[in-house]
Amino acid sequence: MKQILTFLFFVTTVNIFAQNVPYEKKIIYKTKFDDAIPVLNVGTFHMGETSDANATDFDENNKKNQQEIKKLAKMLAEFKPTIIVIEDLPKNDSLRQISYSDYLKNPTKKFVNPDEIELLAYEVGRLGGAKKIYGIDFKEKYNYNINVVNSVDTTTLSKYSILSDENDSKNPEKGIPFYDLFKLNNHPQYLESLINFNADLLLYNSSKNHAQGADEAGKFYHRNLVMFSNLNQIPMTKDDRIFILMGGTHTAFFMDFLKRSPKFQLENTFNYLK
Repeated sequence: MKQILTFLFFVTTVNIFAQNVPYEKKIIYKTKFDDAIPVLNVGTFHMGETSDANATDFDENNKKNQQEIKKLAKMLAEFKPTIIVIEDLPKNDSLRQISYSDYLKNPTKKFVNPDEIELLAYEVGRLGGAKKIYGIDFKEKYNYNINVVNSVDTTTLSKYSILSDENDSKNPEKGIPFYDLFKLNNHPQYLESLINFNADLLLYNSSKNHAQGADEAGKFYHRNLVMFSNLNQIPMTKDDRIFILMGGTHTAFFMDFLKRSPKFQLENTFNYLK
């Protein structure tokens, strides 16, 4: 009798809770295929030479730094990826596969100017058991420092700069341990701020009856859309597990793409950053 009463109480509680959920928060659509492919989408600063305007001061040849990267790789490798995806051009896949295969055979291999791909992606793949590696990058130039004469909005950019400085002072990137920096770089709010800096703030930069900033931002959006298309062109099955390592802004765009994708199931990065 006690078990029946407990069950009835549980059912009643669930029903009451369900009735109190606002309509807009109720799940009314099934959004993922039953065989959706798991994806761990991880952002990083560029560890080697980079053409990015904002580079992180990091000595990729420092032994201590390399040891910290290996510790991180071990955590991320718990995802058990079967395919590694990196920020490299697809045309380089053949040579990249040779380089990666050599590393799998000889993980003590030294690279002249290693970056996050050789230091982190390779090691995650090795520890996780992945045999394949693919690049999905697409190059498209745009001007995120466009100077618009007589811009209609003269306040938003300066106000955001102040807001950003306040956030940076509370969450500094300089002078913190490597692992803490990596966690910061993958925080959802940090990632979304990168979309602002690299694209969306351009939307507030335009003269009357024109959209100069939006035109430039559209190029960067297009670059990321093509990169996602490149991801979808990689041969994979429902049994694969995809590990993606890219610069943070691309990671941020892919977070949105992957959340909406019926084909892919986005994993929580912080399940592996413990």
